[in-house]
Formats: sequence, C-alpha cells, structure tokens
Amino acid sequence: MKYRHFLGALVAVSATVSLAAEALADYPHSTVKLVTHSSPGGGTDVFLRKLSQHLGPIMGVNFVVENVRGGGGAKAMAVLANSPADGSIFYGTTPSYVNTSLLSSPEASFTDLDPVVNMFYDPQVVYVRANSPYQDLTDVVEDAKSRPQQVIVAVSTPSSLDRQVMEQFQTVTGTEVTILTHDGGGDVILNVLNGTAQVGIGEIAELRGQIDAGELRLITTYTDERLDLFPDVKTAKEQGIDLVVRKFRGLAGPKGLPEDVVTAWEEGIQKLLADPEFKAWYEGEGVIPAYLDQEGARALTAEFATEMKAFFTEYNIQAE
Repeated sequence: MKYRHFLGALVAVSATVSLAAEALADYPHSTVKLVTHSSPGGGTDVFLRKLSQHLGPIMGVNFVVENVRGGGGAKAMAVLANSPADGSIFYGTTPSYVNTSLLSSPEASFTDLDPVVNMFYDPQVVYVRANSPYQDLTDVVEDAKSRPQQVIVAVSTPSSLDRQVMEQFQTVTGTEVTILTHDGGGDVILNVLNGTAQVGIGEIAELRGQIDAGELRLITTYTDERLDLFPDVKTAKEQGIDLVVRKFRGLAGPKGLPEDVVTAWEEGIQKLLADPEFKAWYEGEGVIPAYLDQEGARALTAEFATEMKAFFTEYNIQAE
C-alpha cells in the first residue's frame, strides 16, 4: 500500500506569495459545483466545504458542495461523466473512486474522469469510543482472536481504502472481524459513538470535533511515523502490525477540460495551500500537503490503480 512516488512533488510554498492579490481573472463560471460521494460530515465533505470557504475568494467563484451518495462513488462518477467539460463541476477524489471502478461495473468509472490536481495525503487512523476497553490496536487483535467475527469494525464505503485495508489487517494479524460499511465517515462515527461498532477507521478532519470533545480516542495510526498532533499514539508498525496506508485527496473533472480551466485550478490550488488560514486548518487536521499538477495527478491515479489491481489479486478480492 506504499505509493512510491506519492510525495514526489510536494507543494513548494513561497513566503513571497501575496494573498492580497486579486482573484484569478476570467474564470468562465461564477458558480462551480463540487461533488462528493461522502455523506455530510465525512472526510471529503469536510475537505470540500473548507476548500470552498477559502478558495472562493482566490478564484472569484462561489462553490457549492453537493453530496451524491450511492454505489461507493458510482452515482457521483456518473454525474461527472455526463456533465459538460466546461469547468462548472468537479469531483473530490479519494482512492474510493478507483476501487469502486475496479470492483464493480459502474455506469462511469475513474477512467471516464480526468484528474485535475492532487492536494493532500490524508493519514488513516483507528479510533474507539473514549470509554472503550481497547487501549491500543493490540487489544483489538487479542479480542478478535478470542472472539472470531464478534468484533465489529466500521469503515466507509465498500470500495473505500479503509475497507480494503481491513482484508490486509485480518491476514497480517490472523484475525476474523465483522466489517460494517457505510456511505461515509460521518456515518462511521455515529455507529462507533452509539456502540454499534467497537472500532472505526477514518481521518483526523472528520474526527477532530469528537476527539476534542473527549468522545472518541485514537488507538493507532497507519502511518510511517507518529503524527505530530498525537505524539502519544503509537503507529501500527510500532505495535507489531506492518500496515502503512496513504490516502490521496484531490479533484477531477469531466474529460476534455479546457487548458485555461486546468491552469486556473493549478494556480488557485497552489495559492490556497499557501494561504495562512487554510494552512493552519490543514496542519491542525493532520493532513500533509502533496500538491501535484494535472500531469502528476494523472500519473498518481494510474499508479494507484495498478497497485490496487495487484492488491485485489493477492488477497483474492473479486469484482462484483
């Protein structure tokens, strides 16, 4: 699950960038729709709404976020693929839209869309209710071994990266758990909070409010190193479980976008990543800027798809 070139083009943030400059001129639309397959409160939903708040003034655009749920991103991809390639609509990309395409036969797949930019690497974390008896991931493993299929782990969509990684988790740890899928991270949180599931997989941005309120607690991170925001939380590797997951976040549009539209997004996103208020937000949420222009985003998507095909073969995960 390690994407060799994922961080090969980290965004270079110049201290000389003037954020007081006028909004990018002549964008062809005053209102632009940002589509996500995530439910309200899910990671991509949170990401797009925060992006809209800060990118709007930079690009001189009013952004509207629309949740198109269903099919693990299949419905959202169909909306994008059937929309005009004129810069009026974009899709918040994560590994889910590739996996959905590979594991089912959607009306439109990731190959019917065109990546525009990549923005972040979003660390994946494992969490429980604050009063859970699980203090770390090894506690989950021990309980799952003693009670096969009785430990319920909540993940987002069936095609999500966190869902697929659970197959690897069970193989690496020699456990059998019950995996509960949802429409998005917000729904995962609710079912961990209400006790339907004992464990949840997600990202910091969608969890932060509940963590700060003392309702949820992290028990591990699927990262190479501990997160600066949570220095006391051990990585899975530190707990003897060799799992590292890197989740990308970016934007894609219908195929055939005009060059000037792509250029406007490339320039706008670089300014956004340098914006002090937006930077304070993403650093506070534990996400890592990993800017890639359209060429780089296309290469990342293609490489990820190749790696996931190999992963599905290795773990005998079959398409529907």
